[in-house]
Amino acid sequence: MNSEIKMSVSTMTRNKDNKAVYVLFEDADKKAEFALPEGRLVRNTGFSDDEIDQLIEYIDNEKDSIMDVAKKINPMRSFLGKE
Repeated sequence: MNSEIKMSVSTMTRNKDNKAVYVLFEDADKKAEFALPEGRLVRNTGFSDDEIDQLIEYIDNEKDSIMDVAKKINPMRSFLGKE
């Protein structure tokens, strides 16, 4: 697995009655998307089972930080290119 994996975090969304955050990992032509807080793999294209296990471990260890980042994202400000 490349050490330059790109990670994108969605805003806090609603999934039925629960809050959800989606995390996308990209490495060249590989993509894996996870749903938090449960850490469920939504889709995987190209990552091996071992690589997915590493990403799951990362998500488990950083779940609180990822959720905090998602809470602070303002989609309108991001859309307008403002920080």
